[in-house]
Amino acid sequence: DWIIAPEGYAAYYCGGECAFPLNAHMNATNHAIVQTLVHLMNPENVPKPCCAPTRLHAISVLYFDDNSNVILKKYKNMVVRACGCH
Repeated sequence: DWIIAPEGYAAYYCGGECAFPLNAHMNATNHAIVQTLVHLMNPENVPKPCCAPTRLHAISVLYFDDNSNVILKKYKNMVVRACGCH
């Protein structure tokens, strides 16, 4: 009961497969492109790239501290806004 607001929040997440070929809409890094090609040649030893956050936003939280003071704090990188292959 120490958090006043928000009552909850949607963190979102990234999912899905990063399979060859990596299209422009996949926001793939150069490393992911190379890893995909190496995976095609040696799938037992090199995994496919992972879909991971590429852009995150902050949320503000209003809460009581240990001394019952009301605190407003901004927490960075809490909400996924975009995903890509890494």
